[in-house]
Amino acid sequence: MESKITSSRCASLQCGKTTDSLLKCPICLKQGIESVFCEESCFKGGYKQHKALHSTDDGSADAYDPFSKFKYTGNLRAQYPLSPKREVPDDVVKPDWAENGMPVLEQKNDRLNKIPVYNKEQIKRIRKACALGREVLDVAAAAVKPGITTDEIDEIVHNETIKRGAYPSPLNYYNFPKSVCTSVNEIICHGVPDKYVLKEGDIVNLDVSLYYMGMHADLNETYYVGETIAKEVLNTVETARECLKLAIKMCKPGVTFQSLGDCIEKHAKANKCSVVKTYCGHGVGEYFHCAPSIPHYANNRTPGVMKPGMVFTIEPMINEGTWQDVTWPDDWTSSTADGKVSAQFEQTLLVTDNGVEVLTARNKKSAGGPRNRIK
Repeated sequence: MESKITSSRCASLQCGKTTDSLLKCPICLKQGIESVFCEESCFKGGYKQHKALHSTDDGSADAYDPFSKFKYTGNLRAQYPLSPKREVPDDVVKPDWAENGMPVLEQKNDRLNKIPVYNKEQIKRIRKACALGREVLDVAAAAVKPGITTDEIDEIVHNETIKRGAYPSPLNYYNFPKSVCTSVNEIICHGVPDKYVLKEGDIVNLDVSLYYMGMHADLNETYYVGETIAKEVLNTVETARECLKLAIKMCKPGVTFQSLGDCIEKHAKANKCSVVKTYCGHGVGEYFHCAPSIPHYANNRTPGVMKPGMVFTIEPMINEGTWQDVTWPDDWTSSTADGKVSAQFEQTLLVTDNGVEVLTARNKKSAGGPRNRIK
């Protein structure tokens, strides 16, 4: 009987289009990994990211560090191979980067440098997306415990997002390979889920974003792994949580975005912590990232004044030690320069006529939450 040729998606993260090609990666063939490429240019152009799926040279499934020559700043190491890219059903509405990794509409909007002001119908859709984002984060957070891998958390986030008819916004965004960012201990942000096993005393930030009804939601929290947490770690995490809470209290029409950083850094310094300067909060909704940019450090010069209908995130990244950061060779994972811990909390906010609404707010069933500092 003649075998029927079925269509597959190109394994290049820069492509991802449906193809009938039979061009396969030779290492994947040896290791039993299903993958095809549209053509040779896709194979060569996307190989740097694709090879993260491969096991060690001897074909074993053991975790290994692909950046063994990199000078890490802390104890954490990359634990490859990464699991294959997770599939999204055809009936889920996708952002434009889902296939080729490029957020073209977002890039075009960036040239306008205009802060969106949303109408009631748009806000209704953003509010729904944010409610789903909170649900997904809470399910993933409930699974945080010693012994689970960050890749298993990614699988939970991916499946819970798809179950709600939404698309995990990070997936293939500028070729990011996963559906959530998992940032452990000294990782500031953009940690790539892999085979790392969470252990007692760790902290992990879960950064969940999803796309639903044409709108993005964005939120994150840092969670304690187990019960035995060092006092310096507790101080850093709780300071980050408090920094976000204080900044949110400031939000209302007429307040400048610049002033948020003054408030955040003042509290961080009072608790002997520092504020990351490389990354910032941002507008969100129709676009995953857009104006305004919201730095979290003092004396910044970001423009803009809050007006009703604006939607944005505040997401201070607070470090135990220096504010400076170092990027891993995967071009995503950002670590503290001194290897000390970093914590982050993020909410999506809507400016109202009289104040602010936290669209991604915690509820009574939300996992995690504050702990008392150890004196």
